[in-house]
Amino acid sequence: MFCVGNRVALNQKKPGRIFGKRFLLGSTLLKLIGFHRICLSNPPQSAIQYGRNNVQPENQTTANTTGVLDEFQTELASSWRSLPNKGLFFTLLLAWLALFQFRGNSILGYVHTSSLFSWMYEAYNSPNVEAANDRIGNLIPFLVLGIFWWRRRELLALPAKIWPPAFVIVIGAMLLHVTGYVIQEPHLSIVALFVGIYGLVGLAWGPRWLQATFFPFFLFVFCVPLGNHSDFITTRLRMLVSWLVEVVAHNVLGIGVIRSGTQLFDPSGAYQYEVAAACSGIRSLVAIFLLATVYGFLTFRSNWKRVFMMATAFPLSVLGNLVRMLCIILAAAMGGQSWGNYVHEGGPLGIFSLLPYIPAILGVIYIGRLLESPTVPENPKNPGIPENSEISNLEARAE
Repeated sequence: MFCVGNRVALNQKKPGRIFGKRFLLGSTLLKLIGFHRICLSNPPQSAIQYGRNNVQPENQTTANTTGVLDEFQTELASSWRSLPNKGLFFTLLLAWLALFQFRGNSILGYVHTSSLFSWMYEAYNSPNVEAANDRIGNLIPFLVLGIFWWRRRELLALPAKIWPPAFVIVIGAMLLHVTGYVIQEPHLSIVALFVGIYGLVGLAWGPRWLQATFFPFFLFVFCVPLGNHSDFITTRLRMLVSWLVEVVAHNVLGIGVIRSGTQLFDPSGAYQYEVAAACSGIRSLVAIFLLATVYGFLTFRSNWKRVFMMATAFPLSVLGNLVRMLCIILAAAMGGQSWGNYVHEGGPLGIFSLLPYIPAILGVIYIGRLLESPTVPENPKNPGIPENSEISNLEARAE
């Protein structure tokens, strides 16, 4: 089984908004694929004391931390005061969440609870192979909240009003949940949960908020656990990767590999491997698809560019998994089964487990740069908001 390796913290500095977005997306992906941090210890301090000068760096660090926290609290309080109709929205939100807490799950099987949230937590964190593919769902709500906070000024600049037609979305979500509850299909109820919240946003703040918040709510699709439904995908991924390894090993590397289904053999019997379900690349596919989706929606305004970025996730994830499999076969061809197992198990600090992600992340960044347009000037009416952004376009239509 291929296991995800240790988390490596990247620290790079480069000016420019686009790089800042890439750094944020890259660090978010590293968190999602579950790497452990490698912390560098501080250099030993000299035994010689220099009086007050020795205390200044600590005081300065404390002051900087306090300043950041004070700025965050001030910004949070200001955004809260500027948010209209918050009483209506959060009252309806609490009632909506209470529905799924007390009447959200009707299975009452392995998880004997009527709470949909407890069922989701069990689906993400159960100690089985299927749940390991869905653990990314734990982080999606925090990612969505982070995007809302990042775009708070754009959202608060939109005209807000109570919009009753959005109640149709809430009713549709209610009917979807009832259907899922009756047929004991929690996946439908999960979709209904987030669609209903999306409808409450439109009800409290209007259609322009619906349009501006579509992307963050779209990310909740990653909260729907695949479970055993992923077998349909993993089986085909296993066959595809096995075939690609055989073709590349024969025609490019000159290594004789015999393939039988998803099993790979050496003609002399020196090694043999099987591309199991955990080796199919489904985890890297989900992670890269999330990265490409976030990158596309935050970087581009054109829908076709966003869709194209999302579509690149599949070939890039397959390419990354192919690279790792070829490294295992190459190591086994040079040193036998033990060398291949060493690469398979991650190597020192699990660094070889990064192989499926490196070409995929670089591919996302490279394709994004090819699709980038020249820097868009800021809107003089609202500094900080791009002139051709969704927010400024909506304001122009209103005028």
